[in-house]
Amino acid sequence: MNALTNYSSAGLLWLGLLLKSPDLLRHRHDPYLRSICTVLALAGLCFLLGAPPTVGAVNRLSGVPNLAAPVTYVAITAYSAASQVLIVRWRGGPGMRRTARRWVLAYTAVVTGIVVTFVLGEAPVERRTDLDTYYASTPYIREMILLYLLGHLTACAVTTVSALRWARRVRGWLRAGLATLGLGTLCGAGYSVSKLIAVFAHWAGHDWSALDRNVSPAAAGLGAVVTVAGILVPLAGPRLTDWRRVRRTYARLEPLERALDDILARRALRLPRPAGPPPPPG
Repeated sequence: MNALTNYSSAGLLWLGLLLKSPDLLRHRHDPYLRSICTVLALAGLCFLLGAPPTVGAVNRLSGVPNLAAPVTYVAITAYSAASQVLIVRWRGGPGMRRTARRWVLAYTAVVTGIVVTFVLGEAPVERRTDLDTYYASTPYIREMILLYLLGHLTACAVTTVSALRWARRVRGWLRAGLATLGLGTLCGAGYSVSKLIAVFAHWAGHDWSALDRNVSPAAAGLGAVVTVAGILVPLAGPRLTDWRRVRRTYARLEPLERALDDILARRALRLPRPAGPPPPPG
């Protein structure tokens, strides 16, 4: 089930990336579009790397037990940084570049910490689904686990609060997208929260590894679905509004078209009908 959840989530995120690729190619120097595509690409990579079959393949090909863990944690940390940069660029303002740079530097330090602690620690027994609880008391590996989980939780919390607070100040599709994005990152926070609870339970002498194996992937998958919707709603919404307006205008002019049918056909003046069924009245 974990593999299916991970691969489905990765596919959904990369589908969103595919939908945005034409816009990125046309406006390749737009920092906002680059941020959106980076978030979608990294989020999909996180799910791909976290799938148990991928974990086993990385460990086997590298010859290093559990190397897939720091690789995945670095990807999650990079995604967390990209999420913060996206929110900063979405909001704009005079201090945008400085704030984005600070987030990047902060998460670069987290990535460095993950790499250093993994090198210093020892994790000889391969764990594909419950490494966080299995090594929760192992020196240095413990610190690596806490680093990436706290980094992910911080990113989710800041993104949720920022998105929902900003949603109260705007209207229309942007408000709907921000509210959806905030809900998605709140669901995504369940990934790190459930893992942290399982780690704390391990320290207290309890085995709550089911949270690590089952609850956290489900929370991450749900968060991915809602987050992608939140990112795409402000982009697709105006296009939907324009399409409905064109359809309504065409519907109102349809009687005139029928009256002029012979002239339009004879002089090749007829315009193509807008795609899709006619909109409901209103």
